[in-house]
Amino acid sequence: MMKRTQSPNVVWHEVLVSRDERETLNGHKGAAVWFTGLSGSGKSTIAHAVERELYVLGCRTYVLDGDNVRHGLCGDLGFSVADRHENIRRIGEMTKLFVDAGMIVLTAFISPLRSDRRNVRALLGDDFFEVYCACPIEECERRDVKGLYRRARAGEIKEFTGISSPYESPENPDRVIDTSVFTVEQSVDAVLGILRERGIIPV
Repeated sequence: MMKRTQSPNVVWHEVLVSRDERETLNGHKGAAVWFTGLSGSGKSTIAHAVERELYVLGCRTYVLDGDNVRHGLCGDLGFSVADRHENIRRIGEMTKLFVDAGMIVLTAFISPLRSDRRNVRALLGDDFFEVYCACPIEECERRDVKGLYRRARAGEIKEFTGISSPYESPENPDRVIDTSVFTVEQSVDAVLGILRERGIIPV
């Protein structure tokens, strides 16, 4: 279980607008769709495509993308195991705030360790939906959208997931999407299907 630390001399301030009230205003429930998978597996592409569809449906959404977050909130972190833990801890806490605001949060992070993903699930409870973008590493390397695999193979990038750092695939994800087979459109439909089945958005 992820240990939640607390700053000294702080007191929780009770809100005057409840989560239920925010969700009523939004017209849907808050939730976190956590995309995990290797670099190049399609996490960000699908997350942003899902957000576009949800926007069309009138939903309040936000995508937390791994690279984008490391430009700011997590810009001080590297890719050691300890830094990966802290990266996911921060994202989990931020995701919780967004969900409490009644929003549908779509996170696109490799998040390679099962323990880190379990911690976020424990933090968010029934609001957490894990989507595994299952794509063979050979296909991810073939795509190599950012040229990262080539550089990792050349030894230019250390601690690169799938090459010099492990990826632990989910054991019981809420949905598995084989992005080497599914189109983006099919992947989006699969994610929207989860949200409808779980009552997050109207059928």
